[in-house]
Amino acid sequence: MSKSRSRAINYSASPLLASKTPVWRSKFIVAALALAFVGLGARAAYVQVFGNDFFQRQGEVRFARTLELPANRGRVLDRNGLILASSVVAQSIWAIPEDVDKTDPQLKQLAKLLELPLPELRKRLANEDKTFVWVKRQVDEPIAKEIAALGIKGIYQRREYKRQYPEGEAAAHVVGFTNVEDRGQEGVELAFNQQLSGKAGSRRVIKDRLGRVIEDVRDVIPPVDGPDLQLSIDSKVQYFAYEKLRDAVKSHKAKAGSVIVLDAQTGEVLALANYPSYNPNKRLNLSGDQLRNRVLTDSFEPGSTMKPFIAALALDKGLVKPTTQIQTAPGRISIGGSSIGDSHPHGILTVNEIIQKSSNVGTVKMAMQMHPREMWETFAQAGFGQKPQVPFPGAVTGRLRPYKSWRPIEQATMSYGYGLSVSLFQLAQAYTIFARDGELIPVSMLKSETPAVGVRVFSEKNAVSVRKMLELATGPGGTAPKAQTMGYSVGGKTGTAHKQEGKGYADKKYRSFFVGLAPVEAPRIVVAVMIDEPSNGEYFGGLVAAPVFSETVQQSLRVLGVQPDMNVKPQIVTEAVEESF
Repeated sequence: MSKSRSRAINYSASPLLASKTPVWRSKFIVAALALAFVGLGARAAYVQVFGNDFFQRQGEVRFARTLELPANRGRVLDRNGLILASSVVAQSIWAIPEDVDKTDPQLKQLAKLLELPLPELRKRLANEDKTFVWVKRQVDEPIAKEIAALGIKGIYQRREYKRQYPEGEAAAHVVGFTNVEDRGQEGVELAFNQQLSGKAGSRRVIKDRLGRVIEDVRDVIPPVDGPDLQLSIDSKVQYFAYEKLRDAVKSHKAKAGSVIVLDAQTGEVLALANYPSYNPNKRLNLSGDQLRNRVLTDSFEPGSTMKPFIAALALDKGLVKPTTQIQTAPGRISIGGSSIGDSHPHGILTVNEIIQKSSNVGTVKMAMQMHPREMWETFAQAGFGQKPQVPFPGAVTGRLRPYKSWRPIEQATMSYGYGLSVSLFQLAQAYTIFARDGELIPVSMLKSETPAVGVRVFSEKNAVSVRKMLELATGPGGTAPKAQTMGYSVGGKTGTAHKQEGKGYADKKYRSFFVGLAPVEAPRIVVAVMIDEPSNGEYFGGLVAAPVFSETVQQSLRVLGVQPDMNVKPQIVTEAVEESF
């Protein structure tokens, strides 16, 4: 055997079989892999040991939610504890649109239960990009149970509170209402919204993508319910006043009307009503005309209801006595080239008779003996031109121009209620001066147990004298015998005013007023009535507004337990004297 054949072959030395990868690179790859595994291990350790809180927070961002726990809104009560507004549990229906089967035949039944047209329901569920959409808020509990029984995928419920108003239209302008978010929008609900709302609580939870709570992650902070609010309103007096006002507005084919009843001892508002009104339990398609709280928000020229203040001021200044005679013939008086007249000539009248028969001429003759400042101060002290001290939104100040700008004709017309504007609320409060023997008392919408402290405007003697004049106005020979009330003595003053239109006055558009008190010797209540634009032929305050006063007084005093001071209703033996305005 040859020497070359017996030699062993070294394959590893073959250049064809030798590795093309450098040794250092292989070692680098091995080292890199080792470092990667070490890094992963370290990262896992960090996540488990050091990063747990961070990743929990990141998870909470995606799935944790803070749920508001709504506070139960406080109730609104009348002076006797009867409920005027309260909250009840209601379910609100919501959906995840992408989860709802739009072809589900039960959608038709759902639409029926929600009182929604089926196309409208489909429209609300059409946006599948949303993960939450309200279908209908505040559904009554029985309806909510029927909806739950349908078992429609993607339809869910949320517990909320819904406001209810047992007195409906009668107390609507006092109580007002809340919106679907339970925030006050009108009346007491708005004026005392913060107080009634209470304080919401909270609950931190984990939710799944369907909005279902699967875990509590923090202690619950319970809500603090709102306190009850007790008003001065008497529900029975409120209903009677509203009912009589509504009937008068309808029977006289008037545009609107208002009435307010005050407790002359405490200054509490026992009733405040307007017509047209609205049902706060059904608030769809409400108009601004229905929502207007005219007692507080509307100002107007008060007409002859201002005359008693001129008489009282003239008495206080010593210009006249109740029996002083004033010549009113020939039934007209000229002031600065302008003529002011009575409805017909009265001749010589005492101050008592000037108020009884509502003579413009007699009132002007008293007023023109005064300095304009004296009239202005008296009107301002009575609350005219001043902001009413009530928390209601929209309460007007009225208009009382500075006396330095008055011309003689303006001083004259203001004496019988033209050239200034007031609200019915202001007018009623001003008449507490005559009910309280010369003192103006503050007025409150909240219940009070103590007599109000008044501010003196007129002397006691002269205020009582004017109160007697007001009683004469409701008797034979006065402008308001229809104000007489079965079992009770009454006193008051009519007012009839042309409505402004453009830069002048409308020919056949009027406001009719009556403001009065009862019983006369020891007044318990003051009642003010306004009827806007009666159109059935009668428009004098003594014919249109006085009967509302009479009926309201009779029912109110009975409810308040005031003993009658007369056996029967006085017989009306003469027609009302036609009022000058």
